[in-house]
Amino acid sequence: MSAASLTTACAAMLRRDLTLAWRRRGDIAMPVLYALIVTTLFPFALGPEDTLLQRIAGGVVLVTVLLAMLLALDAMFASDIEDGSLEQLVLAPQPLALMLGMKILAHWLTIALPLIVISPLMAALLHLPAPVIPVLLLALLLATPLLSLLGAVLVALTVGTRRSGMLLALMLLPLCVPAVIFAAGAVAAAQQGLPWLAPISWLAAALVLAVVLAPLACAAALRIALDS
Repeated sequence: MSAASLTTACAAMLRRDLTLAWRRRGDIAMPVLYALIVTTLFPFALGPEDTLLQRIAGGVVLVTVLLAMLLALDAMFASDIEDGSLEQLVLAPQPLALMLGMKILAHWLTIALPLIVISPLMAALLHLPAPVIPVLLLALLLATPLLSLLGAVLVALTVGTRRSGMLLALMLLPLCVPAVIFAAGAVAAAQQGLPWLAPISWLAAALVLAVVLAPLACAAALRIALDS
């Protein structure tokens, strides 16, 4: 198969998923509203003390974004299962891992990217210092696609399982711990004026590894789930 046809197939898959997501704009808005509501509640619960809010701001934003992404993770392949296009995708001549990579990218663009866009507002609500916000954005840009890739593998394993949302959360949360630790460590180091490139580098290395391996694992898990 030529590179031009693969590029055309990838673009068509990405455009299809983005179009379907735009038709269900409420599903995109739900994680954003959830993240804003949760972040807004912290100053009311802990009080308006700037020092306390600044100390927890980075971790709160990261964990809130993670939980908001979990809300939409179960629906990554839901529409494809309902209309039968998932089985057609498995039988298509294009590499399954590549097509699934496009679906994961579309999911990240529609779910995680809006959360990253509003993260400066969430950080401002918790009085995070302005010089630290770029580090927070960089950490989110590395951590969120990593979580989407890991989550896609688990979603593929549980395709067709009833009430898989809780199962996905239980399976994914332990895998998310290293990403949250490195991302929060980078933000905390930036707040204290310490070097923060080391945890960001670890996040970037994990993301590169996941970009290579996760679509392959997702394709293998999807074939196993559909054959069973």
